[in-house]
Amino acid sequence: MQSLKVSAIKFALKHVVDWALVNPEDRIPKIVNLIKKVSYINKNDGGRNKRNLVLNTFADQETLMYKWLVRWMKEMDPRVTHKFFNNVAVNAGFVGNRLKWQTSNRENCNVPFAILMDPTSQCNIHCIGCWAAEYDKTDNMEYELLDRIIREGKKLGTFFYLYSGGEPTIRKKDLLKLAEVHDDCFFMSFTNGTLLDEKFAKRCAELGNMSFAISVEGYEEETDFRRGKGSFQKMMEGMDNLKKYGVPFGFACCYHRQNIYTVGSEEFVDFLIDKGCIFGWYFTYIPIGKDAVVDLMVEPEEREWMFHQIRHIRKDRKIFVIDFWNDGDYIRGCIAGGKNYLHINARGDVEPCAFIHYASVNIRNVSLLEALKSPIFKQYRWNMPFNSNHLRPCPLLDNPDELENMVISTGAYSTQTLDHEDVRDLCAKCRPMAKKWAKTANRLWQTDPQAINYKNIQLMKKQIEEKIRKREKKAVEAVSE
Repeated sequence: MQSLKVSAIKFALKHVVDWALVNPEDRIPKIVNLIKKVSYINKNDGGRNKRNLVLNTFADQETLMYKWLVRWMKEMDPRVTHKFFNNVAVNAGFVGNRLKWQTSNRENCNVPFAILMDPTSQCNIHCIGCWAAEYDKTDNMEYELLDRIIREGKKLGTFFYLYSGGEPTIRKKDLLKLAEVHDDCFFMSFTNGTLLDEKFAKRCAELGNMSFAISVEGYEEETDFRRGKGSFQKMMEGMDNLKKYGVPFGFACCYHRQNIYTVGSEEFVDFLIDKGCIFGWYFTYIPIGKDAVVDLMVEPEEREWMFHQIRHIRKDRKIFVIDFWNDGDYIRGCIAGGKNYLHINARGDVEPCAFIHYASVNIRNVSLLEALKSPIFKQYRWNMPFNSNHLRPCPLLDNPDELENMVISTGAYSTQTLDHEDVRDLCAKCRPMAKKWAKTANRLWQTDPQAINYKNIQLMKKQIEEKIRKREKKAVEAVSE
């Protein structure tokens, strides 16, 4: 019966999407209103009101979600649109969520919405400050292992898979084969974008279930400084190829003290929208590795500026952007440890997060379910949320005592093959900034972020820049003395 219900939903969805693609601006609100009417007929539907609140964000033509969905339908290949709704909305959302909760309740463990895997630790370029640089460059997960993880994941309810590295597109053939074999899943690769040639983009459009998050550091000068001369232009060519064939892609930015006002600016986001980016992921810099530069961490006032700026961009632009640290209030804290996602590095170590390089097990020796029930993952499940203030979500960046206690109590090992950084040393680097951010975050938690308008954000930026200038001036004077 469940299978018949899913088949019926997919059959109806195909025709609804085909109809909407003809004139999305006019027809999306009509579809939403029809769904709400059908929902109203079912008086026993306890989740109707909550679902209708979500549906309203697509019906109102002034909302980001309506504008974003219209843009998606206009710019993406129709095959991509059909696969997106089938695999994300139905398989991951409807089928997957039910399986996840059943498994989670039965096994007393987290089951993630998404799994992030590193097919390889190899990369065609070397980026300054990349956390993947802490891994051995010879590690790879063979196709059979990647395939096994996905098959086990689907049985648990996970239908969304992400790749990072290293550079995952070095393994193009395997990525394409996995997407073809598992055509009921949706895939996204974090990539430097330099290997996205036209032939590859065309094949991705044909498959319909692949997308890309292209890492950018700013404009050409900032990107080439970190990634090497010529990287920016190759990246732009990759974006052009994906846009030409209607393959969904966005940007991924690591913001730090030297680039925050570039990558967080409206001008930069508008530039990437024009290039075809449909989404954007923001990450803040964390000093992972014994030789990591602590001074690149953003100050509390800079992180606060980004907090407001992201909300301003979401309100004003046709792009879906997320700041994985400053948006903790939307997802009730940290997303890692299998709550929403986990990370498996190229050696097979199952980590709670791509930024938390400690593990209890290796996927080569255990099943995915056993990995989710391993000591470090149990600690995440028991201790979440790590702070009642969800603007302080991270157990490392915002609550370093939490990570230190979890790693030490479980005996989790360091997965950084190059330096095996002791968790006490890592947390010690983050503790001073965590204390400083706590004051700002606690104030923000008590205020309404919607009360901050664009002029306030610009004024805040000027005030922060002045503070930085004074701080740097004092540092110079201290050295001179």
